[in-house]
Amino acid sequence: MEYNFQALAELYKNALLNDVLLFWEKYSLDWEQGGYFTCLDRYGKIYDTDKFIWLQNRQVWTFSMLYNQLEKRENWLKIASNGANFLAQHGRDGDGNWYFALTREGKPLVEPYNIFSDCFAAMAFSKYALAGGEEWAKDVAMQAYDNVLRRKDNPKGKYNKTYPGTRPMKSLAVPMILANLTLEMEWLLPKETLENVLAETVREVMADFLDQERGLMYENVTPDGSHIDSFEGRLINPGHGIEAMWFIMDIARRQNDTKTINKAVDVVLNILNFAWDSDYGGLYYFMDADGHPPQQLEWDQKLWWVHLESLVALAMGYRLSGREVCWKWYQKMHDYTWSHFADSEYGEWFGYLNRRGEVLLNLKGGKWKGCFHVPRALYQCLQQFEAL
Repeated sequence: MEYNFQALAELYKNALLNDVLLFWEKYSLDWEQGGYFTCLDRYGKIYDTDKFIWLQNRQVWTFSMLYNQLEKRENWLKIASNGANFLAQHGRDGDGNWYFALTREGKPLVEPYNIFSDCFAAMAFSKYALAGGEEWAKDVAMQAYDNVLRRKDNPKGKYNKTYPGTRPMKSLAVPMILANLTLEMEWLLPKETLENVLAETVREVMADFLDQERGLMYENVTPDGSHIDSFEGRLINPGHGIEAMWFIMDIARRQNDTKTINKAVDVVLNILNFAWDSDYGGLYYFMDADGHPPQQLEWDQKLWWVHLESLVALAMGYRLSGREVCWKWYQKMHDYTWSHFADSEYGEWFGYLNRRGEVLLNLKGGKWKGCFHVPRALYQCLQQFEAL
């Protein structure tokens, strides 16, 4: 099927405003206790009331970002405030570290065992401070960001279960999220901090985690960027690699760095060629770089965020580089993603498919899926196609 850019922009805007956001506005808001319900079945019914800090902060970010960048709808700001006020009151321990999970009422359930809760808190409160003009929210954002910088070399701190010294590794997740987070907080950061963090994260992603010969992004490497012949050392997470590349493209675009943009596009294409399921379509969730059996039993599932991040990377890659191969891949990815994940009957998108592309879990939200990847990708793709 052939697509034109105007029709695609309209498709993404309609899906964002008249489908996905409406689903979360209708079913996820906890006006009584504050924050959001994220465990929603296909029809929007709540099946668990625990509140996961990643997803709470991500929903604050989503509605704040859209208020700032798309349309100043008062109900979007009200929704963001409902989460921000709940999180500011309940989200952190006495040392300012962000928990992983809370009860519905806000009592701690899971300790702050890594820095990703802090990452999403910094993102959320930065955008919320910009939307609502709340000075206190700036302070929350900066405190969370400082936590991330302080803990980035040991993200799990005292909760790290790895024995020290035997097989030291670092994860792609830390520099890739720090690169995106730093861009999100650009308006709050000193210029020197912004430039230094962006330069170091881009260098680390593109030098240490990128295998220069294979053009693939590895999930875990040694501190000096070399490979380890183990489950973790051979792990390829296609979605992470592709998502990281559109973060890199976004940074390079601001710096007019066409060389880095094209290098990032090359990596996206390499990952797609490596991870595409030629029998059933779609991208594998996890892969072993050398073709050995992956450690993750869910390796062959097809996940919503992996495919959505691929759509963003391909649309952005095509807009910034003009390379036809990006457009061909975009159309292939579009056909698979929209026909398998979008729920035209009850709204929003399914998250988890089996290898054949059949719905595996009949949910719209849970412990890991919330109001983030779908609306963010729809907004990003809308922006790319409006600019073409």
